[in-house]
Amino acid sequence: MANSIDPLGGSYLVESLTNRMEEEAFEIIRKIDDMGGMLAAIERNYPQLAIADAAYHYQKQIDDCEKTVVGVNKYTIEEEDIPVEVLEIDEELEELQIEKTNRVKESRDGRAVVRYLERVGEACSGTENVMEHLIDAVKAGATLQEVCDVFRDVFGPYRDPGIY
Repeated sequence: MANSIDPLGGSYLVESLTNRMEEEAFEIIRKIDDMGGMLAAIERNYPQLAIADAAYHYQKQIDDCEKTVVGVNKYTIEEEDIPVEVLEIDEELEELQIEKTNRVKESRDGRAVVRYLERVGEACSGTENVMEHLIDAVKAGATLQEVCDVFRDVFGPYRDPGIY
C-alpha cells in the first residue's frame, strides 16, 4: 500500500472528505479576508475564539461519549492505586545550567549582543522583518530571556484577554 499512488482507488469517501475539508478551510479564509486580513482578525480575537470554541466542542463530544478516547471515556481502568511515575530533576542541574549560561555570557562579545538586540527592538517597533536581526542576536550569544525581554519592552507583557 505504501508504494501505491492511490491505495483506496479513488475512493468517493476520501474524495468527499478532502473536498469538505477544503471547503471548510476556504470558509475560514473568507471570514478572515472579510475582516480585513489576519491582523484585523487577531485584533477582533477571531483566532483565539475559534480555537476556544473548537476545544469546547471537542471536549463536549468526549464528555458525551460521541467521540471515543481510549483510556479517557472508553476502555478505562478502574484501579485507583496505579502508581504514577513523577520525573524528578536533580537540583544540581539548575546550578549547572546557570553556570553554563554565565560562561556563555562571559565568553561572548557583550557589546555586539546589545547592538543586535537593539536592532531586534528597532525592527519590532517598525515594519522591518525581525527574523534576520533575531538570528544575528542569537548567533552573537543572546539568550532566550534577553530576546524575550526585548519583545516585552516593545510589545508589553502578554495578558490573556479573558474573552473565552
